[in-house]
Amino acid sequence: MAPTSRVQSVDRTLDVLEALGSMGGAARSIDLAEQLNLPAPTVHRILATLSARGYVGQLPDKRYSLGAALIRLGAQAASQVGYDLQPILDRLAEELGETVNLAFMQGTTMTYVAQAASRRSMRMFTEVGARVPMHSSGVGKATLAHLQPGEVDAILASASAADDQALRAELALSRERGFALDDEEQEVGVRCLAVHVPGAPVPAALSTSSPTSRLAEDVYESVAQALHTAAARLTAVWASRH
Repeated sequence: MAPTSRVQSVDRTLDVLEALGSMGGAARSIDLAEQLNLPAPTVHRILATLSARGYVGQLPDKRYSLGAALIRLGAQAASQVGYDLQPILDRLAEELGETVNLAFMQGTTMTYVAQAASRRSMRMFTEVGARVPMHSSGVGKATLAHLQPGEVDAILASASAADDQALRAELALSRERGFALDDEEQEVGVRCLAVHVPGAPVPAALSTSSPTSRLAEDVYESVAQALHTAAARLTAVWASRH
């Protein structure tokens, strides 16, 4: 089979699962069919098969929801992504005293794939598997700053950025200084500093998040340097897999 060959039924099944996720994790069959522009009977058959395997469930109000089988697979996927990367993240979190996250680009969003938590009583926590917009997150902006102009244009065209020109200027600044910031854009009182990770299987970024009082401008450079050092270690791990 050619590498580009695709199986329509598998594509549609994955489309249904991803649509459920994008619709808050639960939706009616008819709404999924409308969202995906697929025949309602086709979507119903897909949901019935997924339900029999535990990948979707049905709520009392008849909506379908993402099922427990996905949690098991997600946990296994996360452990495989991070099994030989986790020591690097743990070392970085210990050095910075803050939570650190590794995120991969997925479509027009960033997905957190691995994390090392801070030991502080007041610490930031982002669930592995969570997605954040590229245009308003530290990991997203660090990644955007290293994409080709055409890719950036396509992503920003689909985003709800309030000021496109200001964002492009921020991306240029991120390239120049080597790190990107999310300055309370995702959560009030929380600042995130992120760097691009070269050599990843997909575009990726490494970040640390903390209360704004602990991540002030006078430590940006030292934090960024620690992140770059860890990013280089991650790059070396991926290179060793080839």
